[in-house]
Amino acid sequence: MTPRLRAWVFSLNTFAAAMAALFLGLRFSLPRPYWAMITVYVVSQPLSGTLRSKAVFRLLGTVLGAGMACVLVPHLVNSPELLSLAMALWVGWCLYLALLDRTPRSYVFMLGGYTAAIIGFPGVSSPGALFDTALVRVEEIGLGIVCATVVHTAFFPRPVGPVLLDHIDGFLADAGRWARDALAGRRDARTRREWHRLAEDVTALHLLATHLPFDTAGLRPRAGAVRALHERMSMLLPILSSIEDRLAVLQASGRGHDARRDTLLQALSEWIQAGPDASRAEGQRLSEACAALAPPLDAKADWSALVTTSLAVRLTELVDTVQDCRDLRAFIRDPTGPAPERLTPLLLARIQRPLHRDRGLALMSGIAAAAAVLLCCAVWISLAWPEGSAAAMMAAVYSCLFATQDDPVPAILSALAFTGVSFVVGGVYLFGILPGIDGFPLLVVALAPMLLGVGLLLADPRWAGRASIAVLGLLGTLSLQERYTADLAEFVNSSLAQAAGFIAAALSTRFLRSVGTDWSAHRLLRTGWRELAGLASAEGVPDRLGWTSRMLDRLGMLTPRLALATSRDEALEAADALADLRLGLNVVDLQRIRPHVGTAASLSARLLLQRISGHFRARSQGRVTAPPVELLGALDATLGRVADAPPSAEKRDGVLALVGLRRALFPDAAPYRAVPLDAA
Repeated sequence: MTPRLRAWVFSLNTFAAAMAALFLGLRFSLPRPYWAMITVYVVSQPLSGTLRSKAVFRLLGTVLGAGMACVLVPHLVNSPELLSLAMALWVGWCLYLALLDRTPRSYVFMLGGYTAAIIGFPGVSSPGALFDTALVRVEEIGLGIVCATVVHTAFFPRPVGPVLLDHIDGFLADAGRWARDALAGRRDARTRREWHRLAEDVTALHLLATHLPFDTAGLRPRAGAVRALHERMSMLLPILSSIEDRLAVLQASGRGHDARRDTLLQALSEWIQAGPDASRAEGQRLSEACAALAPPLDAKADWSALVTTSLAVRLTELVDTVQDCRDLRAFIRDPTGPAPERLTPLLLARIQRPLHRDRGLALMSGIAAAAAVLLCCAVWISLAWPEGSAAAMMAAVYSCLFATQDDPVPAILSALAFTGVSFVVGGVYLFGILPGIDGFPLLVVALAPMLLGVGLLLADPRWAGRASIAVLGLLGTLSLQERYTADLAEFVNSSLAQAAGFIAAALSTRFLRSVGTDWSAHRLLRTGWRELAGLASAEGVPDRLGWTSRMLDRLGMLTPRLALATSRDEALEAADALADLRLGLNVVDLQRIRPHVGTAASLSARLLLQRISGHFRARSQGRVTAPPVELLGALDATLGRVADAPPSAEKRDGVLALVGLRRALFPDAAPYRAVPLDAA
């Protein structure tokens, strides 16, 4: 099915579901059946799994918000100021929780916040009937959810599973191209953009996979396999970055060409290029050959030997990780087949993927939303404005909907413009077309051109956000019920009140919440440095996968912000979040091996970690940029002591971690030279 045909199918399905919801709402004598229509257009998504998950979360959020409205309004209706404050705090708190979640589940909190305002503020005029109003609203929204789910599931559903698999194949193909460039020693701006985009894809795949439990496919990929593949894909980025770096070091030292190594790199590149059909036996041979590249490690090993060992281990990890990805991809495509025995522990592990959380920015957003609601309530109360409830509702809704952006104000004003257009179109329908409509079939015919066009826009990601705003304003303006009622004065007052809500949200956001891309990029970098300081000062072994997950998420968030940065900032231009990711992984590895390399080496490693922690804590506070020279001396001394430890896997991992730390912290330093331990 072509994208254009798919968009038409989506639009027709959504329109049919909306008309079914309106018809049933009228048939069941629901007081505001247009809420069921609005719900259909809000929850409808091109993918069946995303529709179902959004439907479930919308229903939960509606129940949560309706319940809070029933708690607040009857008890505080006689004290408008307290009710306004309580409702504003509730909206702000729910938005704060929603921004911290950053999964589709966040919709529950966000909707719970502004649904309380939507139900509660108009209900202050009849608080005794609020429970009935809330119950009916839940019924209307539930009806819309059922209609949307049934129609989109019954007619040409588009499951999440195949789309997820296409994304996986695209990621692995892109990673394969980067791997071939890295193995060939090619490093340029295009490569940098490539791995930034791969970091964004990792998080996007994770969020898409969260919809799998709601998918309509008869044979869904197993969640454990998807989580395991995601973990392996995440590790490809730091591995490839390390390989790229080590080859550059050898090239700069005059040892960039070694016949044995060059032959192996060429064979490895060809094996990766072969894709899923590549020989498993060849992969095993390459893994063993990569491991054999490593020279012996001891206290006398020079810098070239240490870097070569690091390269050999990372090449081995690359082969094994690529093979794991291929095996897991095949298992996900055919979940009826047996799981690869080698990957059973990974499949059974309860892998959690934490994402970046910005509590400070979430708090600022919550405060801005609460302030917008309070501003509208203050005007409503002081002027005894009959339509003030609509302004307060809209302030709550639009303060929440755009809160994920660095500067939501342009989006809020754009939404106001689209809503203004919807008011004009709604007015034409309300006063020019609907008075001549007699019967439901003719109403369907009259609404079809407009709503089918909106559905096509909703199917296009470039227009979906603005189209959803327009359809909310349009259907809310029409307020279709059993009998036609329209009053020009009420229409104008309601439109002005909604516009006032937009303006209040924009003003509050501008003064309390809006930040620039430069500020946001700096904040992401500082958060990573603070976490690095925490990794280095941790008493136990930090969570390696958790660090990787959060840093890849930050890297994906940082990329578009760096592209939009408005000022030439040396700190931003020099930022290398992928190097920070590798540095953190090396810190975690050093923490893990520290108890197993002897007393002297362990103590030296501990003191080194304390220095690293202090440096990144100072850097996160803006007090320093470059690491101090003393840190390089401490690092080299620790490297010598760990290299002198008895042979073991922990010793090798410790040496690799220290080589990685040296490259990440001091990429331009002179090569390491082994020194006598008593001199160190």
